[in-house]
Amino acid sequence: MNTNKLTVNHERLKQTLQAFAAFGATGNNGVTRLALSEEDKQARAYLRQQCEALGLVVTTDDLGNMYSVIPGKQRDDPPVYLGSHLDTVKKGGRFDGVLGVAGALEVLRTVVEHKLELNVPLGLINFTNEEGARFEPSMMASGILAGKFSKDAMMQSTDQDGVSFGEALAASGFAGSVHHRLTDASAFLELHIEQGPVLEAEKQTIGAVECVVGMVCYEIEICGKSNHAGTTPQRMRHDALTAANACMTAFHEKLAPLDDTLVYTIGRFNVFPNIHTVIPGRAVFTLEARHQDEAVLAAVETVIQEVAGACSLPCQATKRWSRETVWFNNSLVAQVEESAKALGYPCKRMVSGAGHDAQFISSLVPTAMIFVPSRGGISHAEEEWTSWEDCEKGVNVLLETALKRTMHEEAIKQ
Repeated sequence: MNTNKLTVNHERLKQTLQAFAAFGATGNNGVTRLALSEEDKQARAYLRQQCEALGLVVTTDDLGNMYSVIPGKQRDDPPVYLGSHLDTVKKGGRFDGVLGVAGALEVLRTVVEHKLELNVPLGLINFTNEEGARFEPSMMASGILAGKFSKDAMMQSTDQDGVSFGEALAASGFAGSVHHRLTDASAFLELHIEQGPVLEAEKQTIGAVECVVGMVCYEIEICGKSNHAGTTPQRMRHDALTAANACMTAFHEKLAPLDDTLVYTIGRFNVFPNIHTVIPGRAVFTLEARHQDEAVLAAVETVIQEVAGACSLPCQATKRWSRETVWFNNSLVAQVEESAKALGYPCKRMVSGAGHDAQFISSLVPTAMIFVPSRGGISHAEEEWTSWEDCEKGVNVLLETALKRTMHEEAIKQ
């Protein structure tokens, strides 16, 4: 590694990640910290305390998003923001989301500790309810900021106990002013664990993320006829489940050759009446596909309609939802790549199959993401793990890139 480059405090970063992991810790080394829960409020309070210890002011907007900014000499310039989210899924991991927030905090600490004079302000963001594990949909607050979701509708979203997002936000103490919302920034960088196996398998340390891939989700409904399982001859059956099995086999045979990087999943399946003595009269399942190329996704949709049309029983394929590929700012992605190279870290350009706040924020400001490896590709599980060394390297790339955007490069050499 180039020792002339400023790097973060490894032990301090590790201690910060461990401190966050205590808020909602589960018995198997994981975390349950649902949005605006008591555990989330504790983690937020800790973040605010750590920012204030640096002499910084913490503000919140009307969605509960938290901001803290180090001023620059050009005070009127919009800040470069770093961040992610603190909320988790149930029995999730200790790095998903929080690494981006803890990493941003460590970058701010490093700037303050070394008394660096920034030209452009540098700030931290913690986005509210990224996971959508308590209040649907996911990426709620960043989606409202980007105009993707209606604030009024999102405030009515309820958890399993009937508590609305608006009620939980009001009770949290983190509801602030609409005037504090992110509306402009010089750039936004989100550090995140990969949540997949690619970096580890290819022995890469850093992923310079080019895009969040597009996706399409269809619901396939096949209608047969329920009848007695013991008295109806096989040749006279209209078995919806058997027809569904044939369709699923056809999907695999036709989708696999389209592109090596296409991923597709039959994730939900329901059969009716779901009784062992009754021939299934109806089967409903979902088919979701993800790819960065719109032409490949268009080919997927063609295959779906072809297979549905060739089904032995009446079959309806209905598009439930889709999203286009979100491409990040190429100049900023290149800077991430350059930063990793300057630090001596193996890096590859890659795509994200999972959604992140960055994909919505990219419609507002120049945006990029930095990935670090996930052991075994596991995430959204207690077994999720990223080595402390890889965490540090990811934050070092975050620091290097942020400083390139906020001050002259020669000023950060030691």
